[in-house]
Amino acid sequence: MLGEIWSFQGRYRTLHLTWFAFFLTFVVWFNLAPLATTVRADMGLDLGQIRTIAICNVALTVPARVIIGMLLDKFGPRITYSSILVYAAIPCLMFATAQTFGQLVVARLLLSIVGAGFVIGIRMVAEWFPPKEIGLAEGIYGGWGNFGSAFSALTLVIVAGWLSFAGGASVDGVILNWRAAIALTGIIAAIYGVIYFFSVSDTPEGKTYQRPHKTAGLEVTSIRDFWGLMGMNVPFAAILAVLAWRLQKVGFLNSTTFPLAILAILIWYGAQSWGVIRTNKDLLLGRKTYPKEDRYSFRQVAILELTYIVNFGSELAVVSMLPSFFESTFSLPKSTAGILAASYAFMNLAARPSGGLLSDRLGSRKNTMGFLTIGLGIGYLLMSLIKPGTFVGSPGVILAVLLTMFCSFFVQAGEGSTYALVPLVKRRVTGQIAGLVGAYGNVGAVAYLTIYSLLPMWIGGGAEPTPAVVAASNSTFFQILGIAGLIVGFLCYFLLREPKGSFADLHEGEEETPALSAV
Repeated sequence: MLGEIWSFQGRYRTLHLTWFAFFLTFVVWFNLAPLATTVRADMGLDLGQIRTIAICNVALTVPARVIIGMLLDKFGPRITYSSILVYAAIPCLMFATAQTFGQLVVARLLLSIVGAGFVIGIRMVAEWFPPKEIGLAEGIYGGWGNFGSAFSALTLVIVAGWLSFAGGASVDGVILNWRAAIALTGIIAAIYGVIYFFSVSDTPEGKTYQRPHKTAGLEVTSIRDFWGLMGMNVPFAAILAVLAWRLQKVGFLNSTTFPLAILAILIWYGAQSWGVIRTNKDLLLGRKTYPKEDRYSFRQVAILELTYIVNFGSELAVVSMLPSFFESTFSLPKSTAGILAASYAFMNLAARPSGGLLSDRLGSRKNTMGFLTIGLGIGYLLMSLIKPGTFVGSPGVILAVLLTMFCSFFVQAGEGSTYALVPLVKRRVTGQIAGLVGAYGNVGAVAYLTIYSLLPMWIGGGAEPTPAVVAASNSTFFQILGIAGLIVGFLCYFLLREPKGSFADLHEGEEETPALSAV
């Protein structure tokens, strides 16, 4: 497969078209960060308000990934991906034309749904590549598509400058048309959504797209798994409650609207639980028993959810704090600190495909997952040693960047390894499993960022944090990430099972046909 990656024929054409779809959703999802300072100055926002908008950017991604996983299994990846790409233009245009803080918040909440697009391509790629090659294919999809966030950070300020001929906001003497730049990302995504719809199919010729019997909730195959699923769904509601609490802390929600937000979260969790009950009603009432060959263990899904907390969840959190970490640790200019911090995200291009490739080649997807997750834990523990005065001067900065890149390799390779396993758990509900696992990544990000924001207060006893307290809280934060990684890594070794047919030529339920063998 390695020699055919650059081909634009057959399944490789679908792979390239699909990772680019993911790339555009991440360009859209992260289009605020590089222009946040300009938006704040132009709209007259205070620090709390711009942070509120940033929180809104991830608020609905958690439930959206769950819901889109259901829609994906029902309607197929072609129409689902095309729809979310076209939809992206709506919140982008709303944000670009907003005149008040409230309008910015509503637009950003709607735009956070676009961040759920990732899960769609997981099933599309799985339909086109056999189990023995699924790791590298999913790794390329995830790693190259994920680069959309870095591409947005690197280019949108330049694009906003090019578009300044039509007006814009002046910040430090530079005119940037942030409205046109953000609108442009949505328009490009929508155009590509139409192109994608007419350029791909859900499966190769001769294959049938397997759909679950019901899509209101994840189908499980035993009573024990039902209760496991119900328990693992609780953190979704809990993390949304944390987000609501943070919105209250920055003043967006008040004593009247905060209880309404909590009520809405409870209603959503109740609807989600009722959907699971309806889907599995016959199993619960004893009217249905799954034959052995059709069963799967939900424990597999639960452990993959935990791995995605510690790899993708930690990546989102670390990417958010790393520029300020380098700036405060080494007393660097903001621009230099930002460039050094980008080394973490840039590893995605190679690390995530490498994780998938290792999963394909090492002969055990389970052991590869465990190895990479433990490596992640060790990497974060090493990063906790980076403190002011520990690594000094240019050699110290270089060593810190090398440690960061070492850690980020295991983080992102672990992400690739996770999604080398997801499509092999149970084929007909791959979309829902991908959605649940992906949503747990966002659960981890919000949880980690909440801990990160509170650590200086805890360590400093509630007083204004001193540089020493900030350094101690940064070190503690990396230690928390490292310990969590080690724990989940050991769970992979002892509780994760090697999926049946991990390295087979055909997926579950497929039979060799002349049309399929020609793909």
